[in-house]
Amino acid sequence: MNAWPDSSGTEVDESLSSVEQRFEHIYSTLRSRICLLDYKPGTRLSEVALAKEFDVSRTPVRRVLGRLELEGLLEIRHGVGTLVTGIDFAYLAEVYQVRMELVCHLGIMAPMPPSEELLDAIRATLERARKVPHADKPKRLFAQVNIEFFEQLMQLVGNRALREVATILFYRSSRMWPYLMREETVAMEAELFANEIRETLQLLESGQMVAVGNLRRRHIAMALQRLKLMSSENGLVA
Repeated sequence: MNAWPDSSGTEVDESLSSVEQRFEHIYSTLRSRICLLDYKPGTRLSEVALAKEFDVSRTPVRRVLGRLELEGLLEIRHGVGTLVTGIDFAYLAEVYQVRMELVCHLGIMAPMPPSEELLDAIRATLERARKVPHADKPKRLFAQVNIEFFEQLMQLVGNRALREVATILFYRSSRMWPYLMREETVAMEAELFANEIRETLQLLESGQMVAVGNLRRRHIAMALQRLKLMSSENGLVA
């Protein structure tokens, strides 16, 4: 499969028709903007403005917005418009719990052995994670690396249904990190995340796919506890 990266860093399948490629490009770009908080919760999106930006008719934009609504990132209100959904901490904590259970199947449901190209990409992601504390916008880079690492791991999932569900749940909850983290905690979180990537890489290099799933479950569980603490510190309910 040939693929090219779009502006959000996500690869777009070149085997798709030009129309579908354009749709996937707009979709992944808007999803990235939502998850990186370029579009903050409550932001109203304009079909007209987006169609002009991407130089397309309103029809593909409307399709993209509908898909993002189904995935829980947008809400289309009649008479109001299309809004980025708010962050419901109690609900997203439940999403994390489901992700914890799904990830255990990573190494047992049609696992795909990592290619050397993928391992090299994960090594590069590890280096980016280590640079987070020194970045101009550390929270944004942390969020980008989080998405990057997840997408890399999804290349190991051969079961399409599992990959689809895991992807929707991940993007639905990924905004919690840049939204909740305080500047003074980013360095600590980046170090923990870098360690997670390093441990995962070691297991992948030795072919221990089942162990990768178990490791991911443990890290998601620990991340959920830290996110709950952050939400409490911010005076929010989770």
